[in-house]
Amino acid sequence: MKSIGIVAEYNPFHNGHLYHINKIKEKYPDYTIIVVMNGNFTERGDVTIIDKWKRKDIALELGADLVVELPFPFSTQSADYYAYGAITILEKLNCEKVIFGSESNNIEDLKLIAKTQIDNEDFDKLVKIYCKFGNNYPTALSLALEELTNKKITTPNDLLGISYIKAILLNNYKIIPETIQRTNDYHDKELLNEIASATAIRNNLKENNDIKDYVPENTLKRLNNLHFIDDYYKLLKYKILTEENLDLYQTVPDGFTKNIKEAILTCNNYDELITKLKRKHLTYNKISRALLHILLNFTKNKANTFKNITYIRPLGMNKKGKEYLNIIKKEIDIPIISKITREKDPMLEYELETTKIYDLPYNENLIDLEYKNHLYKEDL
Repeated sequence: MKSIGIVAEYNPFHNGHLYHINKIKEKYPDYTIIVVMNGNFTERGDVTIIDKWKRKDIALELGADLVVELPFPFSTQSADYYAYGAITILEKLNCEKVIFGSESNNIEDLKLIAKTQIDNEDFDKLVKIYCKFGNNYPTALSLALEELTNKKITTPNDLLGISYIKAILLNNYKIIPETIQRTNDYHDKELLNEIASATAIRNNLKENNDIKDYVPENTLKRLNNLHFIDDYYKLLKYKILTEENLDLYQTVPDGFTKNIKEAILTCNNYDELITKLKRKHLTYNKISRALLHILLNFTKNKANTFKNITYIRPLGMNKKGKEYLNIIKKEIDIPIISKITREKDPMLEYELETTKIYDLPYNENLIDLEYKNHLYKEDL
């Protein structure tokens, strides 16, 4: 059996995600589709609006065969960490290809840029120079790449795709990257057509606007008990005010404790706090991740401990996914954790801690699902 990998947050699963899966099925009808999906927190330092179990069910109902969790230490960090974790899981699951949405839809250009970042000695020097000129890191990165390759890449899916390709090259993985044309901008905030960005859908959900034309019915019926980051603001504020040294937390810049402690006293929500803490060299997303890592007690020591993928955790599968996993499981060199027992991997134990915090403002008893959720449904 052959398989194709998708890396996704599905926050929430919308028409663009369905288009992505359907295009893959059209081109590779006999392949098993494996989705590596983050848990309850995102790469941009946010919470998912619905929990991972609902998102897993939607993915299985709409075309995925196997959904595997991307652990928190990888799903909430910068693109290169995120990509390394996800691509490593797909490689270990013997995926032949990883297929991702791309604004340029030019895989050869993306490969060239990835190779330049890895091999060209001038790349890091140029990034530092452009940062010194007052550019933030993503802009400096883009300018350095344009100078070295004459290719201009600024769109988010292409940039993330480059990180996927770098993970493949740096680790000598066999998995082949492939693109599907992205039909909208990931960061669009307006609902402009039937394929809208997840950002636009979340913003409109927060404002109680109708989004039924932009998500499948499978998603629409599960959009209840929505989670928003501001619901955690009081928890974050308590943590910041009672901690002596915030520099201990992953992605918090050294010497930034005083700035955070002073800012939290004058801000009323996450957005105000992030805006106040932004600097030329600290983007909105970097600050968001740092605050999330404070909230979730994710220290730099923990991050150093959790540098490698040490287990594979399926969240759910259909019959095809189950058959595929049964065929390849003997070839996988790390444990497949299908049921949580007392003997747990330390990274998985930490994952369970994050679930408890995710559930604090809502009391949905989500921790029980970590132990009781069924991996396989015959009727899917």
